[in-house]
Amino acid sequence: MKIPEHELEFTYARSSGPGGQNVNKVNSKAILRWNVMTTRSLRDDVKARFIERFGARLNDFGEIVIQSDRHRDQPQNRDDCIEKLQEMIALVLHPPKKRKKSKPTRSSQKRRRESKRLHSEKKASRRRNF
Repeated sequence: MKIPEHELEFTYARSSGPGGQNVNKVNSKAILRWNVMTTRSLRDDVKARFIERFGARLNDFGEIVIQSDRHRDQPQNRDDCIEKLQEMIALVLHPPKKRKKSKPTRSSQKRRRESKRLHSEKKASRRRNF
């Protein structure tokens, strides 16, 4: 799934954490914004699954905001944001398989009943009889 470059909006900020003087002067943290609601690069069913799965991460404008400050340079963090977005889309690309109803086997039912009977007998043997 390829998302057009014009749909992705990148901003950059100063990264947090250790790094000495370099952290205070370089905007290496990448922040990706992508509007899921208005995109035309996803089919409607994929878009619906994306919103269902990641709806809590969408802001009021229908944008997903992904950030990365894993690396020390801006292009690597930018690529990392795109990779994270691609992984999210890959999770919802195919519809989930329908669950087939099944019955427990006769032997599993028998084992269950037997274990219940033994457990009941164990408990009953602990009771005091008057």
